[in-house]
Amino acid sequence: MVTPVRPAPPSPQAPPTRTTGTPPSPQAPPATPARPTGTPSPATDSASPAPFAPAVRAASLRHLGPQWYAPVMGTAIVATAGAGLPGDLAGVRTVCAAVWALALLALVAALGARALHWRHHRDQARAHLLDPAVAPFYGCLSMALLAVGGGALVIGRDWIGLRAAVVLDAVLFGAGTLVGVGAAVVVPYLLIVRHRVEPGRVTPVLLLPLVAPMVSAALGPLLVPHLPHGQARQTLLFGCLALFGLSLLATLLVLPLVVARLVTVGPLPLAVTPSLFLVLGPLGQSATAAGNLADAAPAALPASSPYGSALAVLYGVPVMGFALLWFALAGAMAVRARRRGMRFSMGWWAFTFPVGTCVTGAEGLARHTGLVALDVLAVALYTLLLAAWTTAAARTVRGLVSGELLAGPRRAPAAPRPATARTR
Repeated sequence: MVTPVRPAPPSPQAPPTRTTGTPPSPQAPPATPARPTGTPSPATDSASPAPFAPAVRAASLRHLGPQWYAPVMGTAIVATAGAGLPGDLAGVRTVCAAVWALALLALVAALGARALHWRHHRDQARAHLLDPAVAPFYGCLSMALLAVGGGALVIGRDWIGLRAAVVLDAVLFGAGTLVGVGAAVVVPYLLIVRHRVEPGRVTPVLLLPLVAPMVSAALGPLLVPHLPHGQARQTLLFGCLALFGLSLLATLLVLPLVVARLVTVGPLPLAVTPSLFLVLGPLGQSATAAGNLADAAPAALPASSPYGSALAVLYGVPVMGFALLWFALAGAMAVRARRRGMRFSMGWWAFTFPVGTCVTGAEGLARHTGLVALDVLAVALYTLLLAAWTTAAARTVRGLVSGELLAGPRRAPAAPRPATARTR
């Protein structure tokens, strides 16, 4: 039996897919008569912008979010962690200094691009700040400033001199600390007042603004010996200790939410899976901070306790043990996501800076204990860091050249037209 099929009314043509946040183009004017090839049109050709006009360049930055500071952080930690590796291999410091210079250039480029973004796309910048998935990345600005500034004292001084390195680090440390403390207050405030984060949508990205003060606590002690004796050194040392407690206690409040989400809901979406490595940030950075605070204490406190190094070890070893456990868990989840089709995104930079903090944490523990096993751990983690940085950097450059990484999210494709068919 053949069922008569009623002809379907013609469906309107689906609108063309466009980038989210870009206003629709106005209605096209009536067609103009064709003109001979090669004949310029004064109404169109003379008004069309040059391929590299400022307006065109600014338009390409509309979707440049604060997550673009992550490559600066990842590059700077490669230089800083490499300078602290055991042994004295020839050429290592020179290569690390070159990587730090690359991080400095990347920071200048990122700051300039973000300034253009705020100038030409202020509506999009405000939308990023009010987006619970993007707002936490404002902590990356602080960590990028701090990482490059700390790298200036650790390795950059080989090229720019000690005096210039101290000045550069002081400026970037001050700016980065102010931005970090501000982000640690403003972003949670917005999460409470303006945003609504469901328990099933909690991710480790929420830790980003809370880790920034810990980076200040880890890198601030490097400036202590370069300050005048007395109140100046003591103020900076105790200020870094306060930042240490601020970040650590705030992390202890958020981390259980992340674990509860994983246990009750299941694995994160594929694109968000790399964010699991962000948990390593406060762990490795706090171990680094504990060691650096113990190193700086004798220069700031005349009667400093000889147990400072022991306290750093008693704190750092258990924390590094948990960091290795989380590293194995996050690595297994990343391999699973990759096998299921996880594609490259800027989130892959989460494989760099957090792992680098574990390298510097292991280096500090090796320095205070003299254990060769910790030196081996630092070298092994640094090898993984180099592999992650090389992959993320190559994919990022490729995405920039193709324009894919700067393109905005696209609207989901329209549903297919209903089909009619014969039935028997």
